[in-house]
Amino acid sequence: MTLIDLTTLSGDDTPGRVERLCAKAKHPVRRDLLEGLGVADLNLTTGAVCVYHKMVPTAVDQLKGTRIPVAAVSTGFPAGMTPLAQRIEEIHASVEAGAAEIDIVISRDLALTGNWRAIYQEVKEFRKACGRAHLKAILATGHLATMRTVAKASMVCMMAGADFIKTSTGKEPVNATLPVGLVMARAIRNYREQTGHIVGFKPAGGISKARDVLPWLALMKEELGDRWLQPDLFRIGASSLLADIERQVEFHLTGRYSAYHRHPMG
Repeated sequence: MTLIDLTTLSGDDTPGRVERLCAKAKHPVRRDLLEGLGVADLNLTTGAVCVYHKMVPTAVDQLKGTRIPVAAVSTGFPAGMTPLAQRIEEIHASVEAGAAEIDIVISRDLALTGNWRAIYQEVKEFRKACGRAHLKAILATGHLATMRTVAKASMVCMMAGADFIKTSTGKEPVNATLPVGLVMARAIRNYREQTGHIVGFKPAGGISKARDVLPWLALMKEELGDRWLQPDLFRIGASSLLADIERQVEFHLTGRYSAYHRHPMG
């Protein structure tokens, strides 16, 4: 639960939906279930709340007084096809509105044509615009065609200053897959060995069941170590995942599966 970037990125998002999402982020599991597990005193929250720029002020207001950061998708998400100056201004606006994390998208056309210098310069500009906010670079791996391109894009984004590399926007035909995750995790490991610099990892898109998370946790532990099982270095971009985790907790306590509507925001 603590690794989830609880996300809503729909065209019909409203302030009310974001308010409910933030309430869920602050209290991700029903109190009676936490008491049943004996962990009610842990004050569990999700890792972050991820929204479009327009909803950043609402999320910031709702999460005031908590340690839950607001993440804003930026730079012409999900396609990244708007002019560079406009994408940079979008980052500035989200940071000024209170976003502590910025999820940017790389220009896939540059990656597909091997223009790595241009991607480096672009991400470097994004990193500068973020200031103290964390930068998560979305590779949109479902569009990158080959694992070699994924590996190169991972390294270039880390060299340009990305704090996280992220698999997908969640809008591609194919989103987070374990083979891509393995390539990106090994790029993170290689980059650390060469530079001593630690970069986080975020799979996103298509991870909707509790059982789907287990292979990703195993991948992090085996390839990068226990340090990457903490929310400052590993996040999962998801919306419906939390409700399924809550259902599994209730099944563990009662022996019965509950309907999704019993769990808010499910």
